[in-house]
Amino acid sequence: MASHIMELPRKILIGENNISDIGDFLVGLSAPERVSLVSGDKVRKITDKKISSSLSDSKIKYVWHRSTSNDVDSAKKTLEDIRKDKSDLIIGIGGGRSVDIAKMIAFTLKKSFVSIPTSASHDGIASPFVSLRGDKPYSIIATAPLGVFVDIAILKKAPRRLLASGCGDLMAKVTAVRDWELARDNVGEYFGTYAANLASMSAKIVIDNSKDFKKKPDVRMIVEALISSGVAACIAGSSRPCSGAEHLFSHAVDHLKPGIGLHGEKCGIGAILVAKMQGQDWKKIIQMLKNVGAPTKAKEIGLEPSVLAKALTIAQSLRPERYTILSKKIMNEQKAIELAKSTGVL
Repeated sequence: MASHIMELPRKILIGENNISDIGDFLVGLSAPERVSLVSGDKVRKITDKKISSSLSDSKIKYVWHRSTSNDVDSAKKTLEDIRKDKSDLIIGIGGGRSVDIAKMIAFTLKKSFVSIPTSASHDGIASPFVSLRGDKPYSIIATAPLGVFVDIAILKKAPRRLLASGCGDLMAKVTAVRDWELARDNVGEYFGTYAANLASMSAKIVIDNSKDFKKKPDVRMIVEALISSGVAACIAGSSRPCSGAEHLFSHAVDHLKPGIGLHGEKCGIGAILVAKMQGQDWKKIIQMLKNVGAPTKAKEIGLEPSVLAKALTIAQSLRPERYTILSKKIMNEQKAIELAKSTGVL
């Protein structure tokens, strides 16, 4: 059996109204002398005062950097700026973009990385994988965070849409694990039962409790599920338990028409389509997404039928070496439209 590395977060802290403790957390984690902080403008405005004060109290020097886009060129520019800092630690503060950029820069510079999510919108919070936009957008391996610091109070203030997007990303685990099983059965790929079960459980616990989310979502439950699915990828040594044909569909939409929907929204819609192809209970996924207010129809995110159909036909070509249901059932645009209509996505 081929070997793989399991790189896990050393410490994960989840609290409420605890952002002022970030300095103590970092001292206990790796005692850095200097850190580079990556965030967007809105996130910095919300967190700057408390984070800067906490770092100063802990005698940690810091430099803030602005993330503007998760495309390769923007990430390279931020990388060169951070290289000049000569920091011990790179910290990503925000949603998917800032966390992914910081993670990739830390990996490139061979520095440790800490994740401070400000929304529960995706499972990259604790995973070693990064999504950057380039010629062919898909997840690439970087480094798992040394630490994850979560202030639930900040996550609760994030737009509801971001939380719903995180739930869409969790639904991807239902179809991703099944694709991994297909790869095991059809091409003899390594299958990690523990990692697969952990990812599946992350989705199941949210599905089972989603009926209670209509009035008041359990933010802590959702962020813990996202963290555990990220840890599942760490254990697997690949994104297999978290990313299958539904993610390839999302990346294909990004490739064809950038800017449509959030990552988790596209993954959730993709999971509906892929679950139907796999013979799974796709109606269960639709109900869960509706419970949290996530889109279940293409028009809700401005996804045109022609783009959806094309995305399903080219999705597997973005990563041909990764066996999924789309390797087994070859799609054309007519079949894609029929599939989408049969599930109510169109």
